[in-house]
Amino acid sequence: MTASVELRPDADTLPKVLLENARERGDEVALREKEFGIWQSFTWAQYAERVRNFARGLVELGLKKGEIVAVLGDNRPEWLIAQLAAQSIGARSLGIYQDSVAVEVRYLMEFSGARFVIAEDQEQVDKLLEVWDELNVGDHEVRSVIYYDPRGLGSYPHDFLLGFSAVEEIGRSASSSSEADFEDWVRATEVDDVALLSTTSGTTGKPKLAMLSHRNLLVMAHAFNGIDPMQSDDEFVSFLPLAWIGEQMIGAACGLVVGFSLNFPEEPETVQQNIREIGPHTMFSPPRIWENMVSDVQVRIEDSSWLKRKIYGWALEVGYRSADTLLEHGRQPAFLAFQRALANACCFFWLRDKLGLRRIRRAYTGGAALGPDIFRFFHAVGVNLKQIYGQTEVSGISVAHRDDDIKFHTVGTPVPGMEVRLGEGGEILTRSPSVFLGYYRNEEATEEALRDGWLYSGDAGYMDDDGHLIVIDRKKDVMELHDGTQFSPQFIENKLKFSPYIKEAVVFGGGDYPFVTSLITIDFANAGKWAERRQIPYTTFTDLAQKPEIYELVLEHTAGINGDLPESARIQRLLLLHKELDADDEELTRTRKVRRRFIAGRYRLLVNALYGGDEAVEIENEIAYQDGTTAVLQTRLRIAQPATA
Repeated sequence: MTASVELRPDADTLPKVLLENARERGDEVALREKEFGIWQSFTWAQYAERVRNFARGLVELGLKKGEIVAVLGDNRPEWLIAQLAAQSIGARSLGIYQDSVAVEVRYLMEFSGARFVIAEDQEQVDKLLEVWDELNVGDHEVRSVIYYDPRGLGSYPHDFLLGFSAVEEIGRSASSSSEADFEDWVRATEVDDVALLSTTSGTTGKPKLAMLSHRNLLVMAHAFNGIDPMQSDDEFVSFLPLAWIGEQMIGAACGLVVGFSLNFPEEPETVQQNIREIGPHTMFSPPRIWENMVSDVQVRIEDSSWLKRKIYGWALEVGYRSADTLLEHGRQPAFLAFQRALANACCFFWLRDKLGLRRIRRAYTGGAALGPDIFRFFHAVGVNLKQIYGQTEVSGISVAHRDDDIKFHTVGTPVPGMEVRLGEGGEILTRSPSVFLGYYRNEEATEEALRDGWLYSGDAGYMDDDGHLIVIDRKKDVMELHDGTQFSPQFIENKLKFSPYIKEAVVFGGGDYPFVTSLITIDFANAGKWAERRQIPYTTFTDLAQKPEIYELVLEHTAGINGDLPESARIQRLLLLHKELDADDEELTRTRKVRRRFIAGRYRLLVNALYGGDEAVEIENEIAYQDGTTAVLQTRLRIAQPATA
């Protein structure tokens, strides 16, 4: 373990770092947002000015030190302005995922006791209005809802609704405050003040709120930048939810520490296009983004001409050989290097450009395990993709790959200042100044997670001979098969999702289950294109998923996976689900992690059928129409038995 980062007293909180950037690089671009088809830029001086005005406005509206400001919506400059404004006066920020339903918003607002909420637009305001009466009961009162997109809200009569710009104007013209007051507030912020309440993934129930201090966030940002230095003229596209600790760490905290530009897409639907326009130097995404990119490439290649398919196939073979050789030996033979250069010129350069990765120096994945096959693919095409491992409770990152030390099946080695050891049952334990202060209003969970200065992650893993950490799965999910083989459902799920036609997979086995089975949801877009090219008619998701040709497509991929697995860990039976797994149905977390135990309960009939002798199972499926009416349809789901390639 290397020495921990020491913070300067004049830059030991996030607002202090903001003001330092405004003084030292005031005319440089800090934020950029695409609006009405045009990129709008804000300098560091303008950024700090808006934070100053909004903070003063919040104080005029009654916000006090230690209170909580919730932020709900897509990534926009206003999110970070509101967050830093709250932190500047010693308040705390709570991020809520933009796709949360009203009941989830209500729970987080009630549990946290948030007094103010910053809501992006009419959609988010409507969620709050839906549960407004429940939010304002007893001692809990939400004083103001502040929106930053006024479209559709002009006729709303509620006096607690305020526009973001109106609050800035209140701060700008406040007579009881002055610029000196703001500077005093920022100087008064302390390194161990709670800066963020960050939601945990909630794979086993309602999310907990991890209390992260300025020290936690800034120490981690400095440590991460110490192993992979970023530059102030770098570009970063902020498109993952700012409610997620990963985006808060690399986008928000590292953005402040390094001083690079944060770019916000115009709409969630234009992310890929906007990434290509900006050409970021650093990119951080959870596995689903990288998996989707691979699926998109595979489908596009299938649709291309015979010649392009041949060139791509040759180039990819060369890329794999080159990447494997470089990672194993650190160099490659001259002839292979020449072939790699040729493959890059005729194929990979254009592929990376199409994906928006042309200027990428380093790309990261985290939040869940990424399959080795997908890892290997990106290195083959020339993307320096690396794994990050961590939790919300450790400010996002505890272990990471280094540029010259990447292994596809590991997550790397500890970041500076981080101690990692293995506890009982291989549980991963960490200790660092970046470990959180505890769970908000949950002493029991805090005592369980923090013991003797160590954070108990709940994940199981082991170290290889080179000190790399291999994460197996959640400790509670690691099972033992009937022959004693250790079994990780997540490992097999990741291999299944390498297929462009599989979107999610839930694997069962071990314990009371006599063999391994899987529930699979198809990728509707990719599987639909595949069916259309072969003139296979279909109507709905359910109809397409039950087509014999789609089953054969999935079975062929599963057979290949079975060939790489021990006999006892091979998938014996599988079923294609009639619907996509959905976070709104609590089947996935807001960060797209599978809630395996919840799914096992919800689909108990299907799981039992997988372990029975039947070849199909009948279910009743309720569907809702746009006019609010519902209907119950009966569906017959086929159960199939994969072979072994």
